[in-house]
This record gives sequence, C-alpha cells and structure tokens, in this order.
Amino acid sequence: MYSLNRAQVIGNLTRDPELRTTASGQSVVNFGVATNRQFKDASGAKQEQVEFHNVVAWGKLADICSQYLGKGRKVFIEGRLQTREWDGQDGAKRKSTEIVAESMIMLDKSGAPTGAGGASAGGDSFDMGGSAPATMPAPSPAPIDEIQLEDIPF
Repeated sequence: MYSLNRAQVIGNLTRDPELRTTASGQSVVNFGVATNRQFKDASGAKQEQVEFHNVVAWGKLADICSQYLGKGRKVFIEGRLQTREWDGQDGAKRKSTEIVAESMIMLDKSGAPTGAGGASAGGDSFDMGGSAPATMPAPSPAPIDEIQLEDIPF
C-alpha cells in the first residue's frame, strides 16, 4: 500500500525567516506563511478565512530562503507535513505541525525583501527535493542595483 504526504501552499510570509545553524553545521530556517480563502456564508455574505502555516527548510534551501525572502513576500512552498512533540517549560506536552519545505518559488516581483541587499526578479524556482540542480528562468533585464540571476552562486 502507498501513502502520500504532500503540502502545497501559496501565500505571504507573516514574518522574516529566522536562520539558525545546528551543532553539526547544517542550516535551518523557520518562517510563517498565511493563506486565505474567500467564500459566501449561508446568508450570502462574503467571508474570508485565514490559515497560518509554519514552514521549516534545511540546508541550501534554508540559506536561499533566509537571503531572499522577507515578511510580505508571496511564495509557493511545496513539501511534506511533519508533527513534532516536546515538553514545554511548564512540563506540558506540546505539538506543532509544520511544512518541511522541499521547494520554494518566489511569486512576487517586488524589490529587495526585508533584510537583504537586492533580490532577483520574481518567479525564480529553487527545488532542493532531488539531485537535479535548481531550475532558473532565462535572465531578464534588471536595474543595475539588483542582483543578476547569473551572479547567484547556485
């Protein structure tokens, strides 16, 4: 029997990515993504529902996310769901379900994200799920003060 654990979300970052390094030297980044849906309730009034997702990325993808993403940026995240359990400081059991990102695509064409010098044009794709290199679109003309796609070392 087969099973499937895939998560795909398109939304906006709710906070800047927080980059850390494990004791073994591996990069890990955490950030939040908000998604929303609009619908009409039983009375016909338009409603909006917002969901908040915790995202974690590891390795090179973590470095990329911390460098190019910032609060408010629109992204596509694909990965798997993982639930972690731990004991809180008060001794109570805690649980958190998060998306472990395997690929990320920047969807907006805004300028530099919060906390970074410059950014490449939107639509760049970074897939760390397999052994194939990240797919990059053909470079587009960009102002001189922006980073050119061919200057990115990955």
